[in-house]
Amino acid sequence: MKHIIGALPPAPADPPAPALAPSAQWLTVDAEQADQRLDNFLMRHLKGVPKTHIYRIIRSGEVRVNKGRAGADTRVQAGDVLRLPPVRVSERAQDKAVAMAEQTARGAPARAFAVLYEDEAFLALDKPAGVAVHGGSGVSFGVIEQLRMARPGAPFLELVHRLDRETSGILLVAKKRSALKNLQEQFRQRQTGKTYLALVLGDWPANKKVLDKPLHKYVIDGQAGQADGERRVKVVGREDPNGMPSVTLVKVRARSPQGSAQPLSLLDVTIKTGRTHQIRVHLASEGMPIAGDDKYGDFDRNRALARASGEGALKRMFLHAWRLQISHPVSGAPLALQAPLAADLLPFLRHVLPQAPEMLTAQAPLPPPLD
Repeated sequence: MKHIIGALPPAPADPPAPALAPSAQWLTVDAEQADQRLDNFLMRHLKGVPKTHIYRIIRSGEVRVNKGRAGADTRVQAGDVLRLPPVRVSERAQDKAVAMAEQTARGAPARAFAVLYEDEAFLALDKPAGVAVHGGSGVSFGVIEQLRMARPGAPFLELVHRLDRETSGILLVAKKRSALKNLQEQFRQRQTGKTYLALVLGDWPANKKVLDKPLHKYVIDGQAGQADGERRVKVVGREDPNGMPSVTLVKVRARSPQGSAQPLSLLDVTIKTGRTHQIRVHLASEGMPIAGDDKYGDFDRNRALARASGEGALKRMFLHAWRLQISHPVSGAPLALQAPLAADLLPFLRHVLPQAPEMLTAQAPLPPPLD
């Protein structure tokens, strides 16, 4: 709400104060929560409490572990008993919790997410385009919030990794903290194989297979048609201290006939590093952006594609998280996941590259779920 300096403020009923826990809380750490830093444990448990406040109650000794003081870097163990003081939750977190409770009371969200694989440790979803993976930045609910509302009895559901809002395909959600730690470590150690399907504007050279270009993430000032504080990524020189090493592997799967006036290339794109917008920026840096990319793309071509009729229309960015290879977080067995090309992309692909869909029908073998 905006207030005019010098004007009398409106006099509505007193607004509710941020929620205050009525008394101290006592928590016992279980095996799934063990071996976390104390500050990380509290941030996950005290959702909506500012980080600065969490660190203050740790420093002041108001948080006790087995009746003693503990530092932020103390690792909690199974069986530890924590005492937490009464804490206030931010108004935004309050509003979100109320909204989620109301939504839960009305039933699970109408939009369902296709499950590609599930067992007791984790599940793999086929995320549709246009849905954020979590709430924030003007988005009330993302995939993870909707999944939690749809499964109110699930004790633990956490995102393993992220996908851009406009990217469809495989998204992993852990059902146990041990699985979350294991899978995230596989991503950090680059032990996973992530392959995307990207349709770019241009005739991609078959010999251009490796893009090894540092990337720098920055925030733009508000300009016409852009939100203030929106993040962007750009390629920088190797000598740039802000550049993060970034490697993308590219293989041409299909292309327009030679001599086409506006050629297109369907690419298998494998990322060796997981930088923000990595695929989009790397491909655009070669002068061949992803079709439909509203941040780094060819805006004139995008508008023309969006206005086209029938199957020749493309209404979104053509980027799909197609295949993912991991080791199962419990058994260690190799696991190959595959999400079929999104239904809103397939007709367009058939229209512009008729031979391409047949190349995508081979399904990666999936081992049976653990008992």
